Amino acid sequence: MLDIITFGSATQDIYVKSRKFLPVLGKKFTTGKGICLSLGSKIETEDISLSSGGGGTNTAATFARQGLKVAFCGQVGEDHFGSLIMAEMKGLKIGTELILKTKNKLTNTSVFLVFPGKDRTILVYRGASDDLERSDIPWSKIKKTKWFYLAPFSGKLAGLTEELVDFAAKNGIKVAWNPGYNQLKFKPSVLRRILKKVAILILNREEASLLTKIPFQKEKDIFGRIDEMTEGIAIMTKGGEGAVVSDGRYLYRAPAWKPKLVDATGAGDAFGSGFVAGMIEKNNVSFAIQMAMANSGSCITKWGAKEGLLEKNQKWTKVKILKEPCFENGLCKVKI
Repeated sequence: MLDIITFGSATQDIYVKSRKFLPVLGKKFTTGKGICLSLGSKIETEDISLSSGGGGTNTAATFARQGLKVAFCGQVGEDHFGSLIMAEMKGLKIGTELILKTKNKLTNTSVFLVFPGKDRTILVYRGASDDLERSDIPWSKIKKTKWFYLAPFSGKLAGLTEELVDFAAKNGIKVAWNPGYNQLKFKPSVLRRILKKVAILILNREEASLLTKIPFQKEKDIFGRIDEMTEGIAIMTKGGEGAVVSDGRYLYRAPAWKPKLVDATGAGDAFGSGFVAGMIEKNNVSFAIQMAMANSGSCITKWGAKEGLLEKNQKWTKVKILKEPCFENGLCKVKI
């Protein structure tokens, strides 16, 4: 019996660092600033490094480092990058028996163009992970777990969200869901059905606003709406401003822990998986928030999405949690 199975993408991340990546201003760029390179020339780089990424493997790494029995269910290409990811998963003691290899597409790949400072541009290839279909999932094997963690899905994989949640409900498996943009655009009726069966919902404030159609500044209104949608715990992360969590009775507010930033890759995955790991360990919301903040904060002190994740029994900084009633009428929901 596993403690948890994670679902989502498996990506090979490639970091390319160069002082030759020159910033240029322009209205054509979404952010107002872009990278300028000499066309047709060779560009010198100071450093290049490889590590695995993707929500499915990033979250699995947190659970493995916390001593939980975890497996990742997903797909990689039958290629060199796919083999590197498989080897890294085994090294982290993450079960690989649910990982498929395909010849139809290459392994998902992200190339990080990093120039002086903390700015970067990411080139993304969405390949094998997004091509996972219903027939690829070993349904009889994924019954043997206590939890599912559903990282953001895209492509064909997104279409499996409701079926995975239904499967979990029928087999007594708890679900933590961190939906991506494509999943939050599901029909309202589909979202309602999914959310009724989710134990932990993990959103950033833009996603919470998209789901509820309420400006993210109106936090109590957002949680009032989400608490009508799900009987589970709802989380809204706020980047450098911390996070707010509702268990239906109380709102828990926590500031961010802000160590020196090296690389923000995987911070969201580290928070979500850290929270779930905390709930599995102690079933205490305040403790889970503290672990999530510490795991996310530790993650950003290293390059890549996994190197900085907390180890089991590692000492970590605990942020202060402020607790207040959700509603004046004391509305209460079923606890997981």
